[in-house]
Amino acid sequence: MEITVQILLGLVSLICLLGGLNLLRKGALAFLPEGYPPVPVLDNLMRFLSGIYFSMGFLLIWVVYTIHEHSTLIYFLGFVVMFSGMGRLLSYIKVGSAGKYFVNIMWVEILLGVAIMVSQFFR
Repeated sequence: MEITVQILLGLVSLICLLGGLNLLRKGALAFLPEGYPPVPVLDNLMRFLSGIYFSMGFLLIWVVYTIHEHSTLIYFLGFVVMFSGMGRLLSYIKVGSAGKYFVNIMWVEILLGVAIMVSQFFR
């Protein structure tokens, strides 16, 4: 079961590295309607959170390679992944759907987080 946890965490690390880097590069302006003026506070917040998202990928890579040293930490990482999906669910409830792609990603994140925790339990 250890290899399962490593694969799941490796997958999440890849998502964090690629997604975080993409969002760091684009900033908030890429998601605003064309012609909309820049919103410095929104861009600052988005790039800040993208930096956390990106750096989470490095944390996950470290855990994958040193997995034999960790137990409780893996539950917390699964919890973080699950709650990223829960954040999307809250957005869906509060402001509506961002589209089918994001609804699918929401379920993947929730289930991936649960899978990490369950795999760790049986490790």
